[in-house]
Amino acid sequence: MNTKPTLDELFERRITYPDIDPQARLARLVGLDEQKNRLAKILGLLVNPGGLADWAKKYHPGAQALLDTVLRRPPLIVLAGDVGSGKTELAETIGDAVARQEKIDITLLPLSLSTRGQGRVGEMTQLLSAAFDYTLAEATKLKSASGRSRGAVILLVDEADALAQSREAAQMHHEDRAGVNAFIRGIDRIANAKLPAAVLMCTNRLNALDPAVRRRAADVVSFARPSDEQRRFVLSSRLEPIGLGRHHIDGLVSATGPQRGGRDYGFTFSDLTQRLLPTIVLDAYPTSAVDGARAVEIARSIVPTPPFKDGEMPR
Repeated sequence: MNTKPTLDELFERRITYPDIDPQARLARLVGLDEQKNRLAKILGLLVNPGGLADWAKKYHPGAQALLDTVLRRPPLIVLAGDVGSGKTELAETIGDAVARQEKIDITLLPLSLSTRGQGRVGEMTQLLSAAFDYTLAEATKLKSASGRSRGAVILLVDEADALAQSREAAQMHHEDRAGVNAFIRGIDRIANAKLPAAVLMCTNRLNALDPAVRRRAADVVSFARPSDEQRRFVLSSRLEPIGLGRHHIDGLVSATGPQRGGRDYGFTFSDLTQRLLPTIVLDAYPTSAVDGARAVEIARSIVPTPPFKDGEMPR
């Protein structure tokens, strides 16, 4: 490849926060309050370290050594967990919460799948390097001598295990290894320049990531399938207003959980919101009202998305 990659080749789109749409999408992510709060705090520190300095000045004067330890971490956060657990949706919307929290504008750059290239020699390395070049250039414009950022940039890498898989894998192609090296160099460049930028990685297979990538993570935020309580909240908040009673909600919670003597996993968040609830509505539309017993029957007929296993390749 002789021509410089275009922005359309590098990124799926460009999103600027704060904005109403991401704020609404973030609010719809129920059952993930712990992950939301933790991720917003970590990202806030990475992209705007001046906020931590203000906190220390107020509560812990003289704690510079402690602050240096916290702020020395590489600007990488890994979101790891099962399919359909809300990782990508949270990664795409958390920037709005951070922008409001830190009172700065934040730009999200979701890395395009085409960045992985077509396997030609040097292509993945060039594309990744160009993506980091652009991220660093944008973040450099936002750096302030005072330590308080004028804005920040978040680079989002979805399906990260397909891009930064372990170089220890025997079947790994040389070009893939070079791509992982380019990714690690990009993380280090952001860290060394102390720029208001961070990288979010989403993966279904944490153990498949290269050890050097995992070591650079400031934090790994874990996601699991919804518990009985979380499934109950999702279902009752949508179905009780249209007349379904506790008995039918109980039946739906049971039907969407692990089954004794059968599967050992329940529904994912996306199974509930993208498959079950729409199917219940479409089953009744347009000739009848939603029936609770029928809704439970539908839930029992749907097979939840199987979990990834570490040995599987992403599909």
